[in-house]
Amino acid sequence: MSRALLFFFFAVILVVVGIDQVTKFLIFHHFALHESQVVIPGFFNLTYLTNNGAAFSILAGQPALWRQVFFIGAAGVALVIIWLSLRSFGRNSALYTLALALIAGGAIGNLIDRIRFSFVIDFLDVYVGTYHWPAFNIADSAITIGVGLFIFKNLVLERGQA
Repeated sequence: MSRALLFFFFAVILVVVGIDQVTKFLIFHHFALHESQVVIPGFFNLTYLTNNGAAFSILAGQPALWRQVFFIGAAGVALVIIWLSLRSFGRNSALYTLALALIAGGAIGNLIDRIRFSFVIDFLDVYVGTYHWPAFNIADSAITIGVGLFIFKNLVLERGQA
C-alpha cells in the first residue's frame, strides 16, 4: 500500500472521529437529555438522546456489563478486520481506502462514547410527519456511507470491469 493511501486512510479516520466527538461534545454540553431543536420544520431536528444498545437500540435491554464487553469486543474485531481488508482491498484503490476509513472512523467514534459513558450520544433526528427515523450521529453516518461506498465499488464499479 502506498504511503499516500495510508496517510489518506488515517487522515479520514481522524477527521471523522474529530467531527463526531466535537458534535457530541456540543450536544452533551448545550442540550438537556431529550431536548430538541427544530432545524428544518417537518423533517430534521437536533435531539439529544442516548443509546446503550446497537443500531435501532438492539440489545439495549441486556445487562450493562455484558453489553459493554460485547460492543467493545465487536468494535475491536471490526477494526482488525478493517485493517486486514485495507491491506487487501485498499492497496490500489482510493475508494476502498475511503470506505474503510469512514467505517473505522465511525466505529472508533462510537467506541469512545461506549468507553466514556457506557452509551452512545445520538442527536440527528430525521422525520416525516409523525414517523421518526431512529436518531443517529456522525459516526453512524460515516459507517453507513462507508458501507455504501464499499458495496458500490464492489457491485457497480468492479462488476463493470469484469
